[in-house]
Amino acid sequence: MGQVRDMRRLWSVEEVSDYLGIPVKTLYQWKWRGEGPPVRKIGRHLRYDPDAVRRWVADRAA
Repeated sequence: MGQVRDMRRLWSVEEVSDYLGIPVKTLYQWKWRGEGPPVRKIGRHLRYDPDAVRRWVADRAA
């Protein structure tokens, strides 16, 4: 089962921007400051685990 989870597609900056309703520039600023949802850099691209983004949002809503 762990293998299936590892094969799930990660979200791009644009997808997280759409999901959160915030500008892409804000996500890059948050990464630079160490804020925002957990992010991974793969090559020169930022990628987000959709479950981690949802948890991050839920933690702030509580």
